[in-house]
Amino acid sequence: MSMAEYKGKVKNVQDTPFGYTLSVIGGKWKMVIIYLLAENQPVRFNDLKRQIGAITFKTLSSQLKELEADGMVKRKEYPQVPPKVEYSLTEKAETLLPVLEGLCEWGVKNQPKT
Repeated sequence: MSMAEYKGKVKNVQDTPFGYTLSVIGGKWKMVIIYLLAENQPVRFNDLKRQIGAITFKTLSSQLKELEADGMVKRKEYPQVPPKVEYSLTEKAETLLPVLEGLCEWGVKNQPKT
């Protein structure tokens, strides 16, 4: 369904496909995590933390758990000491990559020139 099909009919945005999409990828960090996993997966937790920088360990952990619960991220745990965990995108998340590409193209066209 397209946005045009909802024109004038939306009473609650959460009830639309757009609302569902926002519930899965919305927030400050989820798109950043998906972008970084798309660039170089699989990625270990500490490497992801290092690449993001400003995120806390607790926030990164909770965002990854939410993405995993929504079927966007796979978590692979290796039985070793110290524990090793890698994260990668699921097939469902990879269907979102063309949208990310579109956002990147928009940024290229509209980013102020310095």
